[in-house]
Amino acid sequence: MSKATLYTLPGSHPGLTTALMLERKGIEFDQTDLLPVISKGVLRALRFKGTTVPALMINGERLQGSIEIARGLDRLVPEPPLLPADQELRERVLEAESFGESELQHPIRQILWWLLKRNRDAMFSYVENARLPVPKKLAVKTGGPLVAASVHFNAADDDNVRAALAALPAQLDRLDEYIREGVIGGETPNAADFQIAATLRLAMTVEDLRPAVESRPCGQLALRILPSYDGHLPPGLPQAWLEPLRG
Repeated sequence: MSKATLYTLPGSHPGLTTALMLERKGIEFDQTDLLPVISKGVLRALRFKGTTVPALMINGERLQGSIEIARGLDRLVPEPPLLPADQELRERVLEAESFGESELQHPIRQILWWLLKRNRDAMFSYVENARLPVPKKLAVKTGGPLVAASVHFNAADDDNVRAALAALPAQLDRLDEYIREGVIGGETPNAADFQIAATLRLAMTVEDLRPAVESRPCGQLALRILPSYDGHLPPGLPQAWLEPLRG
């Protein structure tokens, strides 16, 4: 199998999910970090079917989205598997993976973009180790329009961010329950572990969120799978919005 190419964004949690799965499979890959918004045109030019990352070229195929990529990797390189052999447990892992992708992933992204709109200097911490096509300081200095567009595309407005914060405690409860049931957090990480860990580690780069996540079993799982994660956002969320996390 030829070396794969992963297209992602700096700090992208689904992009890091994909990188973790590639490493788990022992697949060599090159990573290309794109700039937000501009990435959409690049992916069109590369003939991907959609305009979102992560996008993976592997063995002559184009796979897009962390779940599609997970299924594709298991098909192309069956060992080690990303899903358990036991059918009942497999269904629960697929459920947890879907929850992480469809319900947890986007709200954390909205919170991040809401904060970056108000603290653009923090962007550098997310691109410091990225492989960008332009100098990093220039990307941050001129990144205002890209941040504004990303806020718009992700609907990262006050109402949605406040709703995301209110929903987060129940979502963390559900993740802790998955751990208690043995769906995630086992000795061998599965697709759901990688999906969820990357999102929680991104959440922990937000200082306002880290205490509420890190103290949980799911937070400890994320730290075990991903001890480090680029990026840091100092406190910036309204205190009233954070009340649900203090309960």
